[in-house]
Amino acid sequence: MPRIGWLMFGAPPAREGPASEQSSSRYEAFRHGLRELGYVEGRNLIIEQRSAGRDTARLPALAAELVQLKVSVLVVLEPPAVEAARKATSSIPIVMRSSDDPVALGWVAALARPGGNITGVTSYSTLLYGKRLELLRETIPGLSRVAVLWDPEGPAAEESFRKAQAAAQEAGIRLHSLPVRSPRDFDQAFESGIRSGAAALLPLRGPLIVTEQRRIAELAAKARLPAMYDDREFAEAGGLMSYGTNLAETYRRAAAYVNRILKGASPAELPVEQPTTFELVINLKTARALGLRFPQSVLLRADRVIE
Repeated sequence: MPRIGWLMFGAPPAREGPASEQSSSRYEAFRHGLRELGYVEGRNLIIEQRSAGRDTARLPALAAELVQLKVSVLVVLEPPAVEAARKATSSIPIVMRSSDDPVALGWVAALARPGGNITGVTSYSTLLYGKRLELLRETIPGLSRVAVLWDPEGPAAEESFRKAQAAAQEAGIRLHSLPVRSPRDFDQAFESGIRSGAAALLPLRGPLIVTEQRRIAELAAKARLPAMYDDREFAEAGGLMSYGTNLAETYRRAAAYVNRILKGASPAELPVEQPTTFELVINLKTARALGLRFPQSVLLRADRVIE
């Protein structure tokens, strides 16, 4: 019976004690993908789950633990887990789900032909900053300054911030940097954002931002800063709007990579899958609380409207 390693940060899925709804939905999407391919956990497949919680420093030890279990495939979520798994093994196949560019980070030689033991799905969140700023401007006429909430110590954080700056410059929007390195920094960061005169907020994806998504939504509401996110989970947690890949679908697609590897395919020759569709989710309840009205042009493009 093949054994799959599942490595992530954040609260673990439901069957491992205190869980987050977010983690459980990701895990269920992956399991659903496996079931579609004939795999049933406990019957013809074993899944070893490991979660670092909010402490990404635990990931290397957890990755090493899964390697010691001699799992057939490692499924790793988000860049910190990918990096930990990459350092733990160069032989066990790794199926990633990453929001960053795996070529730029040195994980694969090329998207079409990875060339090593890593392949999987990327959502390329950083390529969509221009579109997110455009949607913010449509929603907030005259928008000229946006506060950027980001963790400078996150994987590829500097590159992500540079891409956001380039997109803002092209759109004629000024960015105000709000760096956060721990949960203790958020209150001060939002106070700085208010003082800067920013009329909107753009969080950049990273481990700290992802694990604090509900708090970020609450602070943005308190500061009356309309916020644009990369993931529908932020909008569902109370954020104003999101534009990006449907992450549940990427976790389901990761199951297809596991299936192909278990049947003998080499990760070195399995192309990294890129997203072909993106979704816009808007939260009307949050908009009303902020005194905003979405223009019809934005409402008509929404894939989901939260009432």
